[in-house]
This record gives sequence, structure tokens and C-alpha cells, in this order.
Amino acid sequence: MAKILIIDDEQSIRSTLREILEYEKYIIDEAKDGEEGLKKLISDNYDIALCDVRMPKMDGIELLERVQMAGIDTQFIMISAHGTIETAVDATKMGAFDFVPKPPDLNRLLLTVKNALEKSSLVTETKVLKKKLSKKYEMVGESDSLLEVLEMMDKVGPTDARVLITGPNGTGKELVARGVHERSNRAKAPFIEVNCAAIPSELIESELFGHEKGSFTSAVKQRIGKFEQADGGTLFLDEIGDMSLSAQAKVLRALQEHRITRVGGDKDINVNVRVLAATNKDLKTEIADNNFREDLYHRLGVILIQVPALKDRKEDIPLLVDKFLEDIANEYGTKTKVIDEQAITKLQDYDWSGNIRELRNVTERLVIMCEETITEADVTKYLI
Repeated sequence: MAKILIIDDEQSIRSTLREILEYEKYIIDEAKDGEEGLKKLISDNYDIALCDVRMPKMDGIELLERVQMAGIDTQFIMISAHGTIETAVDATKMGAFDFVPKPPDLNRLLLTVKNALEKSSLVTETKVLKKKLSKKYEMVGESDSLLEVLEMMDKVGPTDARVLITGPNGTGKELVARGVHERSNRAKAPFIEVNCAAIPSELIESELFGHEKGSFTSAVKQRIGKFEQADGGTLFLDEIGDMSLSAQAKVLRALQEHRITRVGGDKDINVNVRVLAATNKDLKTEIADNNFREDLYHRLGVILIQVPALKDRKEDIPLLVDKFLEDIANEYGTKTKVIDEQAITKLQDYDWSGNIRELRNVTERLVIMCEETITEADVTKYLI
């Protein structure tokens, strides 16, 4: 049941609002001024605060500012007398959900409360999803090689420098890219990913830059490309070593001039995009073989991050397996299984050519096929 805090220096207003809202089965608490309201908002969780604008000690505007500074997500509905409507409107611009005039109209009040609760629910759901997403892309380990990568991410993240991430398949290059994005000033803007190896060479330019209607046979309508979608945020070009030379030339122009042109179009479109790229190929070898542009390599590789193979950080396997066991149990809605030390040692002795991706798959196989405790014999049986 939703919990609502009424903050008003008039006892009659508090009593009226309590009576109305308790009849609707809401849980109600009261505060007689802004100071008392702030203490309650800090010490308890409320879905909504019905807050008067003019109060002694601390008015509603100051209270709203203090609450926002404290990072409290309670939705504020300002209560305003006729002479302070303008102030209440200003409060909504500062982050208050809405305002209701005094004396409150019953239907207007209940509708506003209902809408504020819906927003409160969405805010809570968004925070939970972001927490889950952040955990999904968490990099786990304590090895020196991983800590070096994390240190580089911390340093380069807050900048707008382009980063080239290298390493074998399955090592977590996408996690590095997402980690850099989350540490940047663009963290709240889009993170757009393009797998250059998965898109046919004849379509990659349309994918990146978009196209105009009629620019080619199947272009039945205008399409916005990934560069435009990532405007203000980050564009992650995964497996860039597989990109065609013609697309490389256009990417180079976009990086140099900060603008793109859609396929079949003649209009330049300005884009503000931070580009991160990743590859499992040795791009210097690709340059020597005329498969990759050297000037693009230098544009992309302002910062180079080499992600270590799992065989070079085997001390992280116990932590990774624990994380995978927990993640898989959450996905399946089952109890988290345990793994004994001998089984962990067996996993550490393995070569892991598929790196962390292979370890995750093997862990899932063990969860499905084994009993509550995963043993060395289980690993021997199901490892390959």
C-alpha cells in the first residue's frame, strides 16, 4: 500500500487530507513543518509527499531542494493557496510532480495522487532495471591484469577520448566498452552497439549512417543510422576489423568532421558521438595486408586497452564461477548451487580457448546437469 507524507503547518488541512486519503486506503503520516518533514523523509520511505509551499522554519521550496540534494525519490505534490500558485508552478519546474490549490478539490487531488504513484512506480522500476543491467555487465576479478584494465577504464571514462579495445573472443570487450560509457559524462545518453562482423558489407553503411527513401531497391522508407541514434552518447563498433574499406573511409570522415551523410542523401548531419571500437584481430597486420586503414587505426586508438585472456587470469575463475552460479540461479528461479574446491581447481587447469564466454556456458551446463554440489567428477564429465 502506498505511503504518503502530508507536510503542512495547518492542522485543519492535514486532518482533511488524512481523512480523504485514508478513506482511499493509503497509509498516511504527517509533519507540521518543513524541518519535521525532512527528518521523516530521510528516516523513512514515502511514495508521495503532499507539501505546503509556505511554512515556518523551512518552506516547501527549500524542502524540495534539500530532498533532491539527498537523492530521495519521493514524488512531491505541492499544496498552494491562490496567492502562491506561481511559486508552486516554479516548484514543478524544479522537480515537483504537480501542485493542487487550497482548498483541495477531491477529484483533482485523487487523480494527481494516482498519477504521482504511477510515476513513483516507474522510477523504482527503472532503478531496479538499471541495477540489474549494471550487475549484468559487471567485470569480476582481482587479478593484476584485470585491475590494470579497470584502472584504465577509470582514467579514460570521464574523458571523450576514443578507445580501441583488443583481445581474444569471449574476453569481455563489450563489458569494457560499457564500463567506459558508464564512467563518462554521457552515461545517461544512449549506448549504441554495432557488430560489424554480423552485418553484410553491402548493408554496413546503411546501418551506420542511415539511408534516404529510394536510395536503393529495398529502401522503402528513410532510416536513421547508428551514428544519429547515438548522438550525445556512445557508439560501440564491435569487431571493427571486419568492416569494409569503403565503410572505414566514411567512419574516418565522421570522426574527423563530426558529421555524416545518409546513403542516397546529400545533406550533412552533425553528430556528437563518442566512438569506442573493439576487435579480436591484429589491426597492424590487417593494415600491412591492406585490409584496414592506418589513418582510421590512429583515429580510433587514442587509448588502447588490451583485455587479457582467461588463461592469463585464472586466479579470477573462482569469483567468476560464483557470479555465474548466482546469475544462473536467478535466471532459472532456483536455489544457487555450490561448487567444491577440487572442482574449481579442475576448472583452473583447463585452457579456456573460448575465455569467459566458454566458462559461463560450462557453468550453466554444470548447473543444469549436476546435483546441489558440483564436484570434480562433474567437471570432468561435463567440461567438454
